[in-house]
Amino acid sequence: MNPSLRLGSLAVLLAASALGVQAQTATPAPAPSPAVRAEKNMSLELANEIAGAAVAACAANGYAVAATVVDRAGTVRAVQRANNAGSHTLGASERKAWTSASAKTPTLAMMENAQKNPAAANLVNIPGFLLLGGGVPVKSGNEVIGAVGVGGAPGGHLDEQCANAALDKVKGQLG
Repeated sequence: MNPSLRLGSLAVLLAASALGVQAQTATPAPAPSPAVRAEKNMSLELANEIAGAAVAACAANGYAVAATVVDRAGTVRAVQRANNAGSHTLGASERKAWTSASAKTPTLAMMENAQKNPAAANLVNIPGFLLLGGGVPVKSGNEVIGAVGVGGAPGGHLDEQCANAALDKVKGQLG
């Protein structure tokens, strides 16, 4: 092949490549697919802090409880059980947390609604739901990222107070 023809072909090839690169970089990136979602979730450290703060809040009032923190999917992230807390408190705290995360509502409000509203009375038949006070959603802004469940105080309303006290303690970390 003629050397000048070869150089000319190389110049055309390089120019076409450069145009292709410019065209690729000038094209805006496609919008993220609605099938792919970004979700907030809590760290293990935050989950442990919430569980510890709930147990401490109840201990300050003389109640030996268990506290379970679950993530947005209801999967356990942290559990703490006070000295002398009954063994039943572990299961109760986990079910309350799971119920609250699943429904994105405090379990005390769900229990009261089920008692007043015949249409909601069947909520107790959903496998795993525990409609007793003490489960409270953990929110980052308006987004539920998990829940805390407390069991063992002499009343679900007292379990809920301990859960809310724990969330109050970490509210600055929730964004």
